Amino acid sequence: MTAIIRLALPQDIEEIIRLCVEHAEYEKASYSAEGKAEKLAQYLFGEHPRLYCFVAQRADEIVGYTTVMQEFSTWDAAYYLNMDCLYVRSHARSRGIGELLMQQVVQLAQVLGLEQIQWHTPDWNERAIAFYQRIGASSKAKCRLYLAPAEFIQTNINTQP
Repeated sequence: MTAIIRLALPQDIEEIIRLCVEHAEYEKASYSAEGKAEKLAQYLFGEHPRLYCFVAQRADEIVGYTTVMQEFSTWDAAYYLNMDCLYVRSHARSRGIGELLMQQVVQLAQVLGLEQIQWHTPDWNERAIAFYQRIGASSKAKCRLYLAPAEFIQTNINTQP
């Protein structure tokens, strides 16, 4: 049985959070689910949602998800669709579910009139990279950096003469 891809519903939030926990574990990253359900629900279902979430459902189980949002590229002088996450549970992989999720992302980009989709994946995730290359994606070597504003302020305060 293949999966049905649909927009996430408010009642899916707790399962999406569980998928985020699994996704972070898979990518060997830290993740705290504390307070995330309320925030995620606000960004998905609030008055002015900025985030789209599609879930892959097989029977009564959500087996995967992807989240995307519109962003702007100064270099291209155009908006693009940024795919923040795409994850399929291990027992549901190799069944075309990732490709179904990507098809939904591509369709949304077309509906929004966007000519490009961008995303990141860890450079060690050879399976994901092979999948993305198989569907026609290309890559640019870059290093993704993170900065918490409070850390920047604290660092600069400590280094001032």
